[in-house]
This record gives sequence, structure tokens and C-alpha cells, in this order.
Amino acid sequence: MRNLIYRLFSLLPIHKLMNWLIRQDKIAACFKYTTTNNVVFYEDAIISNQQLDKSKITIDSGSHISGTLLVFGYGGKIEIGKNCYVGDHSRIWSGENIVIGDNVLISHGVNIMDNNGHEIDHELRAEGYIKSFEQGTKFLAGRVSTAPVIIHNNVWIGFNSIILKGVTINEGAIIAAGSVVTKDVPAFVVVGGNPAVAIKQLK
Repeated sequence: MRNLIYRLFSLLPIHKLMNWLIRQDKIAACFKYTTTNNVVFYEDAIISNQQLDKSKITIDSGSHISGTLLVFGYGGKIEIGKNCYVGDHSRIWSGENIVIGDNVLISHGVNIMDNNGHEIDHELRAEGYIKSFEQGTKFLAGRVSTAPVIIHNNVWIGFNSIILKGVTINEGAIIAAGSVVTKDVPAFVVVGGNPAVAIKQLK
């Protein structure tokens, strides 16, 4: 390893070497709080595991992650199957449970949320917001509404789409770019729009 570093110092300008080392450190950090099996993280990938429990974010073999995976301190779990892709600037945020099957393609800029993000009650929301900045207090279980998201095998989610809490997307479905999915999607159907509606039945 030392010889490799010496060679890099001799071949690269110092700023390029430092940038390379920073990228490698960011990628290595992704493995710290995930349970993985032959997974590729890209330099844009971010893992935010507020529970500090590796079992709360599991990713199976052959998957490539370039977006953000987050589980909240009050709860949440993310399970990603085999040969999946999570594009850059996509966010998968869990306060309960998000299950993604095998061969699922999630394009760039996609948001998948199994929670409301904040409390519905305005006083609780203000209190939580202020405490999170002043004291670093995490959101509390039961105050933020959650419902699991399930995405079955062979689904394709187009760029800039939003998948909201409580939704199941069945096998082989396609979510058109820019869609907002608020209800379950049948198998092998293309949906699109805001809110997303069925556009086409696939073979």
C-alpha cells in the first residue's frame, strides 16, 4: 500500500492526489453503517444511518449506489435487493421500512419516502424543528406519520419521480419521469403524472 501511495505522489499533482484520497475516504465511509455483499458505492453516494446499526441498511450483491440512503434515529430500515441501481441525487429516506426487490432501476433525482418528514401538528413541527437545530434532537417515534414502501422486482423509476409513503409498486412496473406516486401501482403497468395514473399496460 505504501508503494502505491509513493507511486501516486510521483505521477499525480498534489491537488489531484488529495481529491482522489478524499473520494476514496467518502466511498469507504459508505460501508461503515451498511450491511453489503459485493456492492459498488460511487463518490456521490451518502449513507446516513442515524441508528448506527448496520442491519438497518442492507444491500445485496451487484447493486450500484450513487444516491443517498437515510434511516432516521426514531426508526426506519432500507433493504435493497440484487443488481439494483440508485442514481445520483436520488434520496431514499426511511422512518419505517422501505423494501426494494431485485433488478430495480432508480434513475437520478428520485425521492422515495416512507414518512411525512415532519409532524402534521404545527406546534409539534415547530418544536421539533427548533430542537433539531439548537440541540441536535432527533425526531421522535410516533410524532411523524410513516407507512412502508415496497418496490417489487424489475421496476424502473424514471428521473425526478417521487414515491410517497404507503405505496407498493408491483413487479415490472415503470414510473414515468417526473411522476408523483401516491397509490399502489399494478404489475407491468406504466404510470405517469401528478398524481400518477395508469398510461399503458405492458406485455
